[in-house]
Amino acid sequence: MVIPTRLQRRSRILSIRIVRSFYFAFAGLFLLFRTQRNARIELFIGLCAFAVAWWVGISRAEWGVLVLTSCCVIILEGLNTAVEAAVDLASPDVHPLAKSAKDLAAAMVLVAAIASVVVGLVILGPPLWEKIMH
Repeated sequence: MVIPTRLQRRSRILSIRIVRSFYFAFAGLFLLFRTQRNARIELFIGLCAFAVAWWVGISRAEWGVLVLTSCCVIILEGLNTAVEAAVDLASPDVHPLAKSAKDLAAAMVLVAAIASVVVGLVILGPPLWEKIMH
């Protein structure tokens, strides 16, 4: 019988903790897309932008900006959802500060969404126009 060393036990525990962390992170991601209509819409729009980007053949740097911008919208949508849930838990009654927190979180998603549209137009507009016109 082989007795695991202290380091081996700690390594195994660390591995289990990492796997559990990923499990909970993916559970949160699935919760976001299962319960939030806007997150599904934003994901669909992002995937459409990626399809157009692939079709027009943008550069690697442009891909980086496009992916980062699209991910920022999804990230902020998730944070908005988390803020709303936390505020609802902490303040089940209507309160002006609760409303301010929710409105501010939603506004940040809106800013990111508008910025992503602008970035998409700047990156995809010219090559798309060129591809369509020729």
